Amino acid sequence: MNYELTDEQTMLLDSLRAFIDEDIKPHEAAADEAAGVSAEVGERIKERAIDMGFYAANLPESVGGGGLDYTTLGLMERELGAVGYALGAFIARPAEILLACEGEQIEKYLKPCVRGEKHECFALTEPGAGSDIMSATTRAVADGDDYVINGSKHFISSPCMPDFAILFAVTGVDETPRGERKRLSAFLVDRDHKGFDMRLGPICTSQRAYRTYQLGFDDCRVHKSQMLGDEGMGLELANKWLHMGRVWVAAQCCGKMQRLLDLSSEWAVTRRQFGKSIGKFQGTSFKLADMATELHASNLLVLHACTLADKGKMTSDDAAMAKLFASEALGRAADNSVQIFGGMGLMSDLPIERLWRDARIERIWDGTSEIQRHIIGRSQMRPYEN
Repeated sequence: MNYELTDEQTMLLDSLRAFIDEDIKPHEAAADEAAGVSAEVGERIKERAIDMGFYAANLPESVGGGGLDYTTLGLMERELGAVGYALGAFIARPAEILLACEGEQIEKYLKPCVRGEKHECFALTEPGAGSDIMSATTRAVADGDDYVINGSKHFISSPCMPDFAILFAVTGVDETPRGERKRLSAFLVDRDHKGFDMRLGPICTSQRAYRTYQLGFDDCRVHKSQMLGDEGMGLELANKWLHMGRVWVAAQCCGKMQRLLDLSSEWAVTRRQFGKSIGKFQGTSFKLADMATELHASNLLVLHACTLADKGKMTSDDAAMAKLFASEALGRAADNSVQIFGGMGLMSDLPIERLWRDARIERIWDGTSEIQRHIIGRSQMRPYEN
């Protein structure tokens, strides 16, 4: 496969790097310390992103988005991965599941997200149902033309208070050859809707400024017109785009690895001990070699998955392999960087300790490493099962 960048991709990435250096990196430390991004900074990043054509680049031109292919989006995500999600998320890539909007939903939810007038959150995870989606207990019970929703969600992340939630709730149970299976449906629920409570959740050690929210539904009555897609098709809708989400996580991990490698390589050359630069010692140079090799392999896995996605051939395995390898490689790279920097690697004066903290969550969200291994391992055995 040819992974050489086109002239258009090179121009786009050069502009994005300059944007990140000028408008995002200067705010990283302050956002991390404050455990949030100020409204002024977030709005400034959003407006600049809209002006430069980076906003909603993942959605098709037919709805006002940038219409970029998956490979180019992967390259963008890699650059954005070098900085924290909280700041980079203001260059919004609205949830692609919103493309399932129909009728009035398009003008009320999809297009405002494309224009930067609204911001959504993806409300799937529950206190008792993380990776096990089918253990969800939030229910939406049909009552005439309405659904009455009761339940809760947590770990719902967003750079700012969302305007509405893409909520997944159980709307029934189906009998299958393997027993009962819950039927999940998706709903669009406005933040100020009666019976819906949205509040800030606890601060996470990783990505401190990228806040989590807790969602509560207490006899929250929504009209059937608020359902996204057909009844019982919520999981299918989510899966249609969740796999690419894992590729984007992998791409962002590559961006973080590149930044760590660059910082560590410079430190290895300039930091001197015992009369020579520490990079002259194998204990340091071998760490850099491992980081560079795993970064290259991660980049190739991401680009391979994106190329297949552009051809409509990407599988859940491709996404799982990219996410698994890149996230775990990032963990090793972050730990090696701290070791190379020594005590300074844990001081807040440098970005190393923040990148080290931020790296840890990559092996958890969008499907834990264990889930990715389950997907990959299951697919390897499937051809040999009866």
